[in-house]
Amino acid sequence: MSVRLPTALAALALLAACSAAPTKAPSVPTVPTAAATAATPADDNLNAVAWSQTAIEHDLIYLQTYRDAESRLLPALSDKQWDALPKDDRLAPVKGLNPAVVLDIDETVLDNSPYQARLIKSGGEFNEADWAAWCKEERARALPGVVEFTRFAASHGIAVIYISNRAKDLDQATLSNLRKAGLPVSGPEAFLGLGTFVEDCEQVGTEKGCRRQLVSRKYRVLMQFGDQIGDFVTVLANNAEGRQKAMSSYMGWVGTRWFVLPNPTYGSWEPALFNNDWSAPREERRRQKISRCASINK
Repeated sequence: MSVRLPTALAALALLAACSAAPTKAPSVPTVPTAAATAATPADDNLNAVAWSQTAIEHDLIYLQTYRDAESRLLPALSDKQWDALPKDDRLAPVKGLNPAVVLDIDETVLDNSPYQARLIKSGGEFNEADWAAWCKEERARALPGVVEFTRFAASHGIAVIYISNRAKDLDQATLSNLRKAGLPVSGPEAFLGLGTFVEDCEQVGTEKGCRRQLVSRKYRVLMQFGDQIGDFVTVLANNAEGRQKAMSSYMGWVGTRWFVLPNPTYGSWEPALFNNDWSAPREERRRQKISRCASINK
């Protein structure tokens, strides 16, 4: 006869597996003590992180995306007018420029779900110090399909460029992690982190427009990959209307030039639900998210 763990114990057992070294086949966890269970607060992110680490559907989406992109890459390369940068970011004519693909890093190339699981277990929230420490561990694994895709691109003379909102001072740890995960890295210039200086362009917050413009001066971009719309285009207003407007001119590019990957654990979609006010108490942010969901489903 099978014995069903109480819900709280089962959830904590799952977290024990999730926060271990990245893997899709965790060992059977030890049942936590009642004291450990009581010390672990409930967290809205549990299902998202558990799905990211344990659901085969997660892996299949990534494989499907990168395999589809690979099948389209050489036709894009042969079309000399093909370009995947939005018009506001294209500074130089594409004629004669070398080809490239542009990828975000976190939850597009590298899997940081173990870091998210640590936050759930500790009851904490994202902070720069803990995030930097995780990045410096250089333990994030490559997401399914991305190694094969990027190696295929590099083998055909297509530059692989990573535009990330990891801070520029994490460049060495990030490049090292990418190499350890088997991804092609042509050199330091392959990583354009937050804080990259771009002449005659003023970066606003974490927007990537200036760095895309920097790429546009040297490359014809065949494809872009990311888990947030800001990885593809500048979002002037991070609310439902502004996000829709940012994408409206480029919907035909999705699945051909732009490839969007899933990230239910974090992203600009979340603060859009509470007016981008991270200074609000955690419970108030949660209340606004619940209120938004309730209003959508009326």
